[in-house]
Amino acid sequence: MNPLLKSFDTAPFSQLKNEHFKPAIIVGIKDAKKDVNCIVTSIEKPTFQNVVEALEFSGMQLSRVSSIFFNLNSAETNEEIQKIAQEISPLLSEFSNDIRLNKQLFKKVKTIYDQKEKLNLTSEQTTLLDNQYKMFVRNGANLTDNEKEELREIDTKLAQLSLKFGENVLAETNAYELHITDENQLKGLPEGAKEAAKLIAEQNDKKGWIFTLDYPSYIPFMTYIEDRSLRKKMALEFGARAFKKNEFDNQEVVLEIVKLRFERANLLGYKTHADFVLEERMAENPQKVMTFLNDLLTKAKPAAMREFEQLSNFAKKDGIDTFQKWDSAYYSEKLKKQLFNLDEEQLKPYFKLENILKGVFTIANKLYDLNFEEINTIDKYHKDVTTYKVTDNGANFIAYFYADFFPRKGKRNGAWMTSYKSQWRKDGENSRPHISIVCNFTKPTDTKPSLLTFNEVTTLFHEFGHALHGLLANTTYPSLSGTSVRWDFVELPSQVLENWCYEKEALDLFARHYETGESIPIELVQKIKESSNFLEGMTTMRQLSFGLLDMAWHSETNIKEVKDVKTFEKNAFDETRLFPDVSTNCMSTAFSHIFQGGYSSGYYSYKWAEVLDADAFEYFKETGIFNKETAKKFKENVLSKGGTENPMKLYKIFRGKEPSVDALLKRAGLLK
Repeated sequence: MNPLLKSFDTAPFSQLKNEHFKPAIIVGIKDAKKDVNCIVTSIEKPTFQNVVEALEFSGMQLSRVSSIFFNLNSAETNEEIQKIAQEISPLLSEFSNDIRLNKQLFKKVKTIYDQKEKLNLTSEQTTLLDNQYKMFVRNGANLTDNEKEELREIDTKLAQLSLKFGENVLAETNAYELHITDENQLKGLPEGAKEAAKLIAEQNDKKGWIFTLDYPSYIPFMTYIEDRSLRKKMALEFGARAFKKNEFDNQEVVLEIVKLRFERANLLGYKTHADFVLEERMAENPQKVMTFLNDLLTKAKPAAMREFEQLSNFAKKDGIDTFQKWDSAYYSEKLKKQLFNLDEEQLKPYFKLENILKGVFTIANKLYDLNFEEINTIDKYHKDVTTYKVTDNGANFIAYFYADFFPRKGKRNGAWMTSYKSQWRKDGENSRPHISIVCNFTKPTDTKPSLLTFNEVTTLFHEFGHALHGLLANTTYPSLSGTSVRWDFVELPSQVLENWCYEKEALDLFARHYETGESIPIELVQKIKESSNFLEGMTTMRQLSFGLLDMAWHSETNIKEVKDVKTFEKNAFDETRLFPDVSTNCMSTAFSHIFQGGYSSGYYSYKWAEVLDADAFEYFKETGIFNKETAKKFKENVLSKGGTENPMKLYKIFRGKEPSVDALLKRAGLLK
């Protein structure tokens, strides 16, 4: 019996075989269609309950099975799963189009929408109704039959292209390894990174050390390896992913995606894809985003230029005439060490993964009364995953939490939070969520536990901030629950939590030496704080360059004329370029955030959310970083509310005012 066709609470990972997925999705689609058909054919007078609510709770099993499948496709994939994804995506795309383009269904939703003023709805019900109505209109409900058909074709193609893009990047990342047998070439590399590289070599039955393009291997290599020619080799490989005119080349995929997105937006009456996307964001339109990005650019660029010159001059002492991308991390680390006498390797012994996790759990308890108990009673999809039962101080069940921390072959790069089940309320029951965070940290070795860089510590806090948004969800409807908020609001809970990593009061809870147990010395805490703005201008420029590239791909009206990805990208980077361009490298062909993730026309939101988080944390600092009242306001008005209200309204209730960009500039040291 297919375990996905039975009802289950937690995902039945141990019983799953690849061949279970497609049949379960097909049955799920069939059942969801039945649910929708009941709404459409009902002869009862359309009401909010029998149309809008019924539609919201239709196809629940399909949602669960899809989320399990696509989460595994990111965290534990293989060729067979990728092949199934290519088969399933068009089916799901077609199904969602069947819903969105269903005339009778739209007619019923519109009937209720047209009389919403008289219906005495709660603000959450109003939001749900608005969202459903827009879902139809923004997906072609007002189009002619021919146009609807065209839209279906575009959506199917886009779903497949986005998968293809991701598979190509993963294949290119996995295809390269740098095998080193002479230990002299590893000068400068810390012991932990060496051990990790040795472990990879052993797993591949090879002598020596292997380095890959996965972040835990790539970042230390670029930061510490003294041999410049090796750093160059590695950087050129990383920058050329899916840009090699081979079977995994993404250039045509990128051009095809942006053209189809543009056509889709035009078909729906929007000028560009960015106009379409931003209508549903806090930022509202491309003009506002460009003003925001250019305003920050004006303020950050002078600092970035000064820092770049400082770094170039510092490298000149080593005989580096032309400062290149592959010199950046290496000399930044050396200069940081000289200026602040701070070395990442000095910090790592204080950041043992298990301690960081305990620390973030303690912070969640101090702020939001949450308790995490490790359990082995629910299934996991890989032996490296740890599972927790989350309760409040009154021992009430809040959620299940999955943590997956180490790189492996079938897992994509980076870090993310996701959910296996949303939260909702129905028939008097508050159905609780199942939340997961996935990262790629250095694995423990025979002699050392997993010790994180400070950057990885903030990554864990960031993803855990997203997790809190999911865990504390408390809404009626699944589509408004947890992180289902406007895209430029979603990074607030994650980015605000990173601030605790810089506070002594918080660091004392988890930053202990893994051998001696001693707390992190106050002078190191001081150095972390002092160095937190180190090269902030350059970092900001880098973020802005990605945001501007994203907007260029999605807000240009002549995008269909673009023939060459590299030339287009080079022009988009003009205002933000610090390093000499490398002709064999291309960012766009591996820019998964915008071509595979959901960040198209949304990359600016990282900076947008930084403004929100700097402003929000200023409030915590004023009242005390563990102040229960402030935490309660944040929990009740931001974390538990999901997408039930306009985010600016929620933010203003929490903060008492609109956010100020000055809070970010002040924190970043960019405000004169």
